[in-house]
Amino acid sequence: MKLANALSQRSELQTRIHQLEARLYNNAQVQEGERPAEDPEELLRELEADYARLEELISAINRTNSAARTEDGRTLSDLLARRDCLKGKLGILRNFLENASALVRRRTASEIRIRSAVDVRTLQKTVDGLSKELRELEEAIQEKNWTTELL
Repeated sequence: MKLANALSQRSELQTRIHQLEARLYNNAQVQEGERPAEDPEELLRELEADYARLEELISAINRTNSAARTEDGRTLSDLLARRDCLKGKLGILRNFLENASALVRRRTASEIRIRSAVDVRTLQKTVDGLSKELRELEEAIQEKNWTTELL
C-alpha cells in the first residue's frame, strides 16, 4: 500500500469515528419502554474496531514518515514539521501584513496620522518567499506520498 492510500484511509476512518460518536450520543438515552434507533453496544464495537485500525494506520504512517527520505536526505517527518511551522508562520505574517498595510483615512488635517510600523513591501517579499517555499514543500511531500510504500 502506498503512503498516500494510508493517509486517505486514515482520513476516512477519522470521519467515520466522528460520525460514530454522534450516533452513540444520539442513542445514549431512550424513553422508558422504547428501544434506541441503533444498538449502542454494536456502535461501541464498531468504534473499538475503527480505533484499532486507526492506531495501526497511524503507527505505519509515522514509521514510514520517519524512514522515507527525500533526495536531499531529509525525512518526510522533517518535511511535515517544516510544513506545519511554515503554515503557522505564514498565517500570522499574512494577518499582520493585512493590518500593517491597511489604510486609515483622515477627515481633517488635524487628525492623528497613522502609519505602518514595518516596511510592508519588505515583509510582503518575505511572505511571498515563504509561500513559494511552502508550495514546493507541499509538492515534495505529495510526490513522496505517492511513491513511498507503507512500512
